[in-house]
Amino acid sequence: MDTNDLEMRLQTLESRIYGEKKNKSGKPVKCAESITRIQAALATTANKRERVKILHKKIEDLMKYLDPQFTDHISVPDAMKLEFILAEEDFLTSQAASLAQMNALLPMLDSNYIRDVPEHATKLQRLSQIHIKQQDQSEAQAVEVKKLFEEYNKMMFLLSKQFTQWEETLRTLEEAKGIRPVE
Repeated sequence: MDTNDLEMRLQTLESRIYGEKKNKSGKPVKCAESITRIQAALATTANKRERVKILHKKIEDLMKYLDPQFTDHISVPDAMKLEFILAEEDFLTSQAASLAQMNALLPMLDSNYIRDVPEHATKLQRLSQIHIKQQDQSEAQAVEVKKLFEEYNKMMFLLSKQFTQWEETLRTLEEAKGIRPVE
C-alpha cells in the first residue's frame, strides 16, 4: 500500500469523525494532531505534579508489591521455610520412594499385556454383553421359579384344607356310627 493511499484513507476517516470542522488556522482537523496535542497536554500536566512524577517512578515497586509471592517472601523468613520443609520430611521421603517405585515399574507399562489391552477390551466387552444377557435370563428364571413356588404353596394350602375337611367329615361319620378312631 502506498503512503498516499494511507493518507487518503486517514483523511476520509477524519472527515467522517469530525465532519468539516476546522481548527483555528482554518485547516481541517487531523486525528493524529489531536492525539499528539492531548498526549502532550497529559505529559505536561503529569510533569507539573510532583506526586504524579513520584508515582511514575514507583510503578515498578507497585507491581512488585502487588505480586502475591512478594508477601510470602516478606512474611516467611528462610528459617521458617526450612522448618516447613523439615516438618514435611517424612511425607517428602515417602513421595520420593513412591516416585522411585513408579520409575522402577515403568517398564511394565511397555509389556505385551498392556499393549494387548485393546484386543482384550473387545473380548471383555463381548463377554460382558453375554454376562448381562445371562443375568437378565436368570432374573426372568427367578421370577418364574418364584411364581411356581407361590402356586405350589397355594396348592399345598388348598390340599391341606381339603384333607382337614375330609378328616372332620370322616370323624363325624365315625362318631355317628360309634366307631372309635385308632390312635
